[in-house]
Amino acid sequence: MGIKEQKPTMAKATTKIKHRFKTMKKRIIFITPVLFFITIFAGSAQTTSTISSKDLKVIKGSWYGSLTYLDYSSNKPYTMPADVYVSQAGKNTFILSHTYPDEPKANSADTIIISGNGKMINEEPVKSIRKPDNGNKEIVTEYLSVDGNDNKPAIIRHTYTVGKSFFSVRKEVQFTGQNEWLKRNEYRYTRNRPGR
Repeated sequence: MGIKEQKPTMAKATTKIKHRFKTMKKRIIFITPVLFFITIFAGSAQTTSTISSKDLKVIKGSWYGSLTYLDYSSNKPYTMPADVYVSQAGKNTFILSHTYPDEPKANSADTIIISGNGKMINEEPVKSIRKPDNGNKEIVTEYLSVDGNDNKPAIIRHTYTVGKSFFSVRKEVQFTGQNEWLKRNEYRYTRNRPGR
């Protein structure tokens, strides 16, 4: 004779279903906020700032000011007079013609090139764009590279502050494993010609 299977009673079956439902409910309660935060984080990570040539047209023309940079040998800041004339070449390219009144041999030209999709400046991803209360616009780019005499890995940050009467470009560095940002150099300009 075969052994007859004992079917669970209705009460036992109901108890098992309730237990499974409670377990599933707990998992749903736990998973829901996790998914919520993952969604929020993913959404913010995908958010990118874009710019156009219209954002930089305000810097065209003559500017007068100074350059402050960190001397690698002495590790101390040094400031010197610096002027710049900004012109536009094409839709997304701006040419910066730098002149240094005290060191004319250091005169040079530089460019600011905006990518076609507006997400990069000089091939550096645009991290943020904000407009402080003073009416200027602040554009920040960041990218991974190396810096210093020993070429240590670092995040390089460029901050462009543009306005009708003020223009600056600041370079900062954060070495891998460090929290501190070091200011490597900063150009600061106004429209007013100084009485040198």
